Amino acid sequence: MKICVQREDFDLNAELDALKHKRPPVGAIVAFTGVVRASDTVSSLTLEHYPGMTEREIARHVEYANGRWPLFGVTVIHRIGELRPGDNIVLVAVAAEHRRAAFEATEFLMDYLKTQVPFWKQEAGQEKSQWIEARDSDEAALTRWHQD
Repeated sequence: MKICVQREDFDLNAELDALKHKRPPVGAIVAFTGVVRASDTVSSLTLEHYPGMTEREIARHVEYANGRWPLFGVTVIHRIGELRPGDNIVLVAVAAEHRRAAFEATEFLMDYLKTQVPFWKQEAGQEKSQWIEARDSDEAALTRWHQD
């Protein structure tokens, strides 16, 4: 398990290559990379977190995913600080023997990162800045993980 909350960007290829060489032999790697969307009204996105607590919450959800699916490795990297359109925000990458486990665990982790981990996002534009509230659709996505 690799969990990092950092200001600097990550190297997607290096992170995926590290997962590829986990033992036992990996048959699937699924990666999700979140990127700051380009927008006419948003010039930057600033992410803040609660140091220590954020990493513990991510680790708690990764441990749960490891217990729910047969995973060989998980990487979660979340950036903080001021980001511009096109910048990477987050990487969730999961290695497993088969694709279904890797896809489901990646979706599960992203759903929990979006709603349960202590990150705060502020969008800045030409005229104003505003804190972003959790979306109802993000909260609704969590319900599917409680149905199994």
